[in-house]
Amino acid sequence: MFWLLAALAYLLGSLSFAILLSRVAGGPDPRASGSGNPGATNMLRVAGKRLAILTLLGDLLKGCLPVLIVKLLGFSVQQQAWIGLAAVVGHLYPLYFGFRGGKGVATAAGMLLGLYPPAALLAAAAWLLTFALTRISSLAALVATPLTLPLLAWQQPGALLPMSALCALIVWRHRGNLRDLFGGRERHF
Repeated sequence: MFWLLAALAYLLGSLSFAILLSRVAGGPDPRASGSGNPGATNMLRVAGKRLAILTLLGDLLKGCLPVLIVKLLGFSVQQQAWIGLAAVVGHLYPLYFGFRGGKGVATAAGMLLGLYPPAALLAAAAWLLTFALTRISSLAALVATPLTLPLLAWQQPGALLPMSALCALIVWRHRGNLRDLFGGRERHF
């Protein structure tokens, strides 16, 4: 049952709300515009607030829903975290869109929301504060993600391994942004 649910979480995570909403609205493919990332931040750049908010909500939901379902089914915290990670991997490497996905931040936030809401609130606060100070979305994501690990390790130690893998994946997906940050070329809002 665990592997079936992980596969379903991956397939749900593979739905790219940025791409689907752009198609429905007749807008540009977010992978070919702005930063080239099919996520909420780039949707704000290329399609406006409304589609960016809808993308954010869709990406949050696809991270949260699988975790809540397996929680209701009585799976352990560690299993919930692995299922949530499967949804994030679907977002990063979507089956339906040639494995060209987003950076996973909103889907990871949804996963955290389902897994342990205080960690999601800490990540959101860290993201908002960093973004308000720097106006750099990628830096905000890179600061917010690892800040949740100590809280989770203390409150939900079973989730530490999958959450560590999640942090590593998010940093990996932001490697271009890290190069740009260190080179002083990263995009600001």
